[in-house]
Amino acid sequence: MAKDLTHFIGGAHVPGKSGRFLDVTNPNTGEVTARTPLATAAELRAAVEVAAKAFPDWAATNPQRRARVMFEFKRLLEANMDELAHMLSAEHGKVIADSKGDIQRGLEVIEFACGIPHLMKGEFTEGAGPGIDMYSMRQPLGVCAGITPFNFPAMIPMWMFGVSVACGNTFIVKPSEKDPSVPLRLAELFMEAGAPAGVLNVVNGDKEAVDAILTDPTIQAVSFVGSSDIAQYVYATGAANGKRVQAMGGAKNHAIIMPDADMDQVVNDLIGAGYGSAGERCMAISVAVPVGEETANRLVEKLVPRVQALKVGISTAADSDYGPLVTKAHLEKVKSYIDMGVKEGAELLVDGRGFKLQGYEGGFFLGGSLFDRVTPDMESYKQEIFGPVLQIVRAKDFDEAVSLPTKHQYGNGVAIFTRNGDAARSFASRVQVGMVGINVPIPVPLAYHTFGGWKRSAFGDTNQHGPEGVKFWTRIKTVTSRWPSGLAEGSSFVIPTMK
Repeated sequence: MAKDLTHFIGGAHVPGKSGRFLDVTNPNTGEVTARTPLATAAELRAAVEVAAKAFPDWAATNPQRRARVMFEFKRLLEANMDELAHMLSAEHGKVIADSKGDIQRGLEVIEFACGIPHLMKGEFTEGAGPGIDMYSMRQPLGVCAGITPFNFPAMIPMWMFGVSVACGNTFIVKPSEKDPSVPLRLAELFMEAGAPAGVLNVVNGDKEAVDAILTDPTIQAVSFVGSSDIAQYVYATGAANGKRVQAMGGAKNHAIIMPDADMDQVVNDLIGAGYGSAGERCMAISVAVPVGEETANRLVEKLVPRVQALKVGISTAADSDYGPLVTKAHLEKVKSYIDMGVKEGAELLVDGRGFKLQGYEGGFFLGGSLFDRVTPDMESYKQEIFGPVLQIVRAKDFDEAVSLPTKHQYGNGVAIFTRNGDAARSFASRVQVGMVGINVPIPVPLAYHTFGGWKRSAFGDTNQHGPEGVKFWTRIKTVTSRWPSGLAEGSSFVIPTMK
């Protein structure tokens, strides 16, 4: 029988009160394994009040003590890696190795947050004027919130709350209702690491909970990752309600393949970046752009048999290249994009729509699919497919190849494969995309740098994690101080820049 999940508020599991639930399914079998409670605005408000009560003491806790909590949380994540990975795979469907990668990339942000005593330091100027010193300090905002997607249920919550809580804020995570068990377990481990009750809370819900977050007067900042249309809504609504907002949207990441590229490396990287985690990544490579017909023909010759040989299996099988998609609805959506590509005239070289896994016919599996001769006017090219589907768009020359990701509505990530340093340098400078890889297919920056796209891939002007994350979750206060002792009798204050 499916179990009813809870919220996690004030250090304890709290049953949902709305009477509304959403089924959580095991994507390998299609069976319902749990029910996610969908919070009312009143339930969200109760969590906000708990977080607000916890904020003053947590903000006043010195940063090295907050860092000790982060260090212990890191240790607990490592100790519970297997449990978390299996829990994640059971609800999302990604294979165990991908689930561990999901957790690891979040853990790396926690490692970054362990350095918060250094990261929170301000600036100081002695003698800015006669007897005048000037200094700045970074201070936490208050109650903050994160709205996270289904595709990285461990990494993205930790990207958000890891930095925010280390800075002294208290936090509410609203995870995807499709796979909420890992965020709930993270909250338990964070309490075990020594965080006071109310510092990290998890509220499950749908649009009602999201709107409550965006309009609640106590919540100071909101981070979001999801589709671009919803990201734009979150940004506009949150900003209209006086909040600081960063909202990351969709992607259509291109890989430019120059004639001099190592084609074996290219194909290996496209298989991993295009089909890993069933393509359910905002940094997945979904478009390959070979430059020149000869390059395109060589790519197709090597790529087709590799896509045909992909092993699709259950998420716990060690030999699976990737597992099922997250839900039946998402499976049907991805299939509809394949149908669209066929109708638009693209050449479907490998068709994964008929794939069935023996013994798991109820699972949400889709074989790898590969399109050739896709053109920029096709709707299937313009949209984010978010599945194990790779499209080939042939470019006649380097300039056309640069223009494709530059002109696309999304600008999350892009890669170029070449042995030519001049071409790589020119590409990195010219392309209008936020994250660039040179012979690196998925250019996700490490935790001490910062993550963020351009155009409709990101709304707001501050990126995720790294120094930009500290900037987002804090605000600067600048103090000008003057102590009268030692000043000449009768002297008057003069603004430093006026003398």
